Amino acid sequence: MTGRGRSRYGLLVSALGATVLVVSVYLPWYSARVLAAGPALIGRDAQLTGAHALGGLAVVLIVLAGLSLLDALFPMARATEAIPDGAGGAVVLLGLLASACVVYRMVAPPGAGGAVALSLREGAWTALLGSLMITLGGLWPGTLPGIAPADGVGSDMWSALTGPAPNS
Repeated sequence: MTGRGRSRYGLLVSALGATVLVVSVYLPWYSARVLAAGPALIGRDAQLTGAHALGGLAVVLIVLAGLSLLDALFPMARATEAIPDGAGGAVVLLGLLASACVVYRMVAPPGAGGAVALSLREGAWTALLGSLMITLGGLWPGTLPGIAPADGVGSDMWSALTGPAPNS
């Protein structure tokens, strides 16, 4: 696709990452253990989903994922074969913002300290994976280095592999 536009694979990776990010908000992000309270509560565990633990940041992550999904899928909805080079350009920025928000909440959990100890669960790691997929999909190259574009491959590809036809 040299000179012919952007790769569809990168935009698909970004769209898949945005979907993973939205799903991860509803997965358990933290396991909470009560350290100091009444005797009936000490040592009890609870799971907190991203939607419950993050509050407004969960809405921000969903909005960033939605914008990434729109920016990745709209260029592919066109009837033309080639995707313009600038299509999906904002997904890198949106993915970096989402990654920064996720890493912030992984390093500094909400309400950390005090009588409740929080430990990370699979939802936080899945959110990090989704946000990094959004970013990496936006950085996906149009072609891979060392691979010739498909323009030179035509109907004589088979004869190049097998040799000349026996009747010629």
